[in-house]
Amino acid sequence: MEVTRELSSDDGSTKLALRTDDGHPIEAVLMRFRRGGGGAEAALTLPPRLTACLSSQSGCALSCTFCATGRMRLRRSLTQAEIVEQLHELQRRAGADARIDNIVMMGMGEPFHNYDNVLASLTELADPRGAGIAPRRMTISTVGWVPGIERLAQDPLPVRLALSLHAPNDELRGALMPVNRRYPIARLMEACELYQHTSGRSIFIEYLLLAGQNDSLEHARELAKLLDAHAVSRAGFHVNLIAYNPTGTELTGSPDHVVQAFRDELRALGLQTSWRISRARDIAGACGQLAAETTAT
Repeated sequence: MEVTRELSSDDGSTKLALRTDDGHPIEAVLMRFRRGGGGAEAALTLPPRLTACLSSQSGCALSCTFCATGRMRLRRSLTQAEIVEQLHELQRRAGADARIDNIVMMGMGEPFHNYDNVLASLTELADPRGAGIAPRRMTISTVGWVPGIERLAQDPLPVRLALSLHAPNDELRGALMPVNRRYPIARLMEACELYQHTSGRSIFIEYLLLAGQNDSLEHARELAKLLDAHAVSRAGFHVNLIAYNPTGTELTGSPDHVVQAFRDELRALGLQTSWRISRARDIAGACGQLAAETTAT
């Protein structure tokens, strides 16, 4: 693939705009995180933890209201080689003395609409003769494509699963995510139970907080009740709260004090909960912002 543009973020992230041989644009992001442990002074001397955010498709067919990629529509799914090549291009930017040690399939596209090539590429990147990245440091994110969740439950590659839920009930989720009309929450939770039973692994719940829409304490309680009812074990779900990154819509993100109150309520109700810091927002490389047609030249 051709690299058509490279952007650097103030937080150390790098975004690449690429074009396939047949002219389809995609984007991939390299994120740098300071390592924890050993105190602040030690953290400054440790090499950063590098995460590659890879795309599985050019565009996306699912049109979530908060996501810029969906407005591109779907161009086509990427091949195994094109997914792997994104990792290699990002590794070149990381440098010879740094090593990418995490992969998230959270870039453009719905990974489970390209299941075979996504799993084949991750299998290749896990091979010790290649990138040698541990499968448990790989995460596939889905908007809730149930057949893919059920298939991953049986897959021998022990990658992690992240589910973009974003609402605790069908009315609200259906307004934000058209996929909910095909796979409503009850059906989705059945697949999550199967995944937990079969794989023995927990599921990351991605929850985007939108001001005045899904961010009340009542929503937090409803979410906790939903997940508690479908957790196979105490650690069945881990909630990642995500800030909304501007994508040219009328939506706005919840203010910090609302996110903190939402997080505290979930924790008080017994849910493992994190507040995920956005990376690469200033170069339109954060969650929901990838839309390669606006940057490829």
